Amino acid sequence: MPRHIIVKTYDPVWEQTYQLEKELITSILDQNLVEIHHIGSTAVRGLSAKPIIDIMPVVKSLSEVDIVANEFIKIGYECLGEFGIIGRRYMRKGGDERTHHIHIFQSNDKQNIERHLAVRDYLRSHKNEARKYAELKTKLALQFPYDIDGYCKGKEDFVQELESKAILWYRK
Repeated sequence: MPRHIIVKTYDPVWEQTYQLEKELITSILDQNLVEIHHIGSTAVRGLSAKPIIDIMPVVKSLSEVDIVANEFIKIGYECLGEFGIIGRRYMRKGGDERTHHIHIFQSNDKQNIERHLAVRDYLRSHKNEARKYAELKTKLALQFPYDIDGYCKGKEDFVQELESKAILWYRK
């Protein structure tokens, strides 16, 4: 059965969940870790979201991440390689009812790191944009409850425009 898409109102537990997972990831990546960020909608206080914690570790070396991939598997992650974004290591946890996504980038991948941080920080600072985004996601989850492609396609134009505005704002 396809994954059920549910958008929930903001839950402060998401930040606590991130902190717990951050400790596990930090211990696995150890000296390779440069910084780690809670990204995505669950990182924006007040924003409705699919209850999946997105985490972005920034590392010195992706090849070192590949060496410790089994440690992520031991704590419940599937390691899916680049998974559509060159220079990323993507992992997910929770099977069909996902709980966590990890997006690992090497520290010299400024473009991908910046766009994730820019969108997060823009939504944190622009409550009206966050409200519009929440309304769109809620509507799409109701319209496409078992169709992740339809849900994502419905967000595509909004997210592209949001990302462009966020990056310009972030660079100021």
